[in-house]
Amino acid sequence: MSANAVSAHAELMTTAMFINGKAENGTGLPVTVFNPSTGEVAANFPGATLDQFKAAIASARKAADQGEWAAMKPADRVAILRRFIAYLHEQNEAVNSLIVMETGAPVSGFVLQAQVSGPLQQMESMLDLYMKLPEIEDNPLPLEERINSFGGFVQSIRHYVPVGVVAAISAYNFPLHISLWKVLTALATGNCVVLRPSPLTPLSTLALSKAAAAAGLPAGVLHILAEAGPEGAQLLTTDPAVDMVSFTGSTGVGSIVAGQAAPSMKRLQLELGGKSAQIFLPDRVEAAYTAAIGVCLAHAGQGCVLGTRIFVPEAEKEKVLAGMMQTMAYAKIGDSTAPDTTMGPVISEAQVERCAHFVKLAVEAGATVVTGGKRADRPGFYFEPTILDAPDNKNPAAQEEIFGPVVVVIGYRDIDHAIEMANDSPLGLSGHVHGKDARQALDVAKRLRTGTVNINTFMGSAYASSGGVKMSGVGRERGVEGIRAFQEVKVLNLGSAS
Repeated sequence: MSANAVSAHAELMTTAMFINGKAENGTGLPVTVFNPSTGEVAANFPGATLDQFKAAIASARKAADQGEWAAMKPADRVAILRRFIAYLHEQNEAVNSLIVMETGAPVSGFVLQAQVSGPLQQMESMLDLYMKLPEIEDNPLPLEERINSFGGFVQSIRHYVPVGVVAAISAYNFPLHISLWKVLTALATGNCVVLRPSPLTPLSTLALSKAAAAAGLPAGVLHILAEAGPEGAQLLTTDPAVDMVSFTGSTGVGSIVAGQAAPSMKRLQLELGGKSAQIFLPDRVEAAYTAAIGVCLAHAGQGCVLGTRIFVPEAEKEKVLAGMMQTMAYAKIGDSTAPDTTMGPVISEAQVERCAHFVKLAVEAGATVVTGGKRADRPGFYFEPTILDAPDNKNPAAQEEIFGPVVVVIGYRDIDHAIEMANDSPLGLSGHVHGKDARQALDVAKRLRTGTVNINTFMGSAYASSGGVKMSGVGRERGVEGIRAFQEVKVLNLGSAS
């Protein structure tokens, strides 16, 4: 990281809350942020109190009820949000520095691009897509229903309006990326937002307050508060003044959020856990050689859509495992600021322990550690890239989301067996099918119970939505569906007065 980046990093970094358009120091319990590359404290500051969360909700509610932001022309709102994005582009080196420090994403490689520049480009595309969507659409009434009982002509239309106040609760693995998708989509559609980042990685999210100020975002439209505990998040999910909760995180916490939101019937958008399958068809087995290292190098396996269950033909399994071992040699574990590092740390000591715990459970249930399987011998929060050879899909490593650099390889007898095992999971966020026979690959993809299936590719586009089925969530993000999620449909039935 250059000296310029460190200097810019210092200018961009803030530990203040953002309430009603103003920076306000927290007065609650301290938020301690660790640099996972070193295990050392990167920042320690007072978090928000429950009263500060209440003030933010009240400010957002007032702004939503006054309706000035929602009443602006969409093009005017989008112009402000483009300035918001432009500011972050200008601060790219400083934003990268913050992300590297608090998440452990390596400074070189595609992970950092997915953390910062990728989502900023996608935000521009999201705004382009939003501007193409109509504010009103005609309801296709039959001709005979377009004349009322008095002989007059009538029309019925769908009018897309803001939900109101949106609580956005973000996750630690891609803090800026996830927060931007929630905040800018909600703001573009005319909502007011209270954003609560993960206490593990709040710094890049708190820095969004500077982008809001630079863009000229009206006071009361966006609030950002970090906290050490869950009290503020609980208020956001229960307060009747909040109309919608957009949450990204674990399935366990997502279930709690859904329960807390139920009494006030809040709209929910939940992107939760995943245990995605990669099915390698017999005609493309050789592609499986890089599957394990691909997962491990993708932010040390800390991605909910990563294909951590790898299914290969049983007869080819030993050859695949040997190939995986060869490619895993290219993994270079190291400090995230080192230019030759290809795999950085996991987020915390607790996550290191979680990885070790599930490797132990997997072995006890009959799996074999092919490589890795333990903490890396260096300061910081590192776990070795790990390949597990499991006898079946019932193994704990195949059933639980580990969220670390751990993959499980399982053999299948035939295609039906592979599909059966892939679907044998309470989760269904994403999936992957690899095959040279496009027709066969498509047929397999159609039978998978998951919200997204990638066939010989991976796509992250503002125009293509993603979301889970089963215990992986409710609703969609990105695409038309992800924009409409932040809007209510108001049906207007129009007739002329007699």
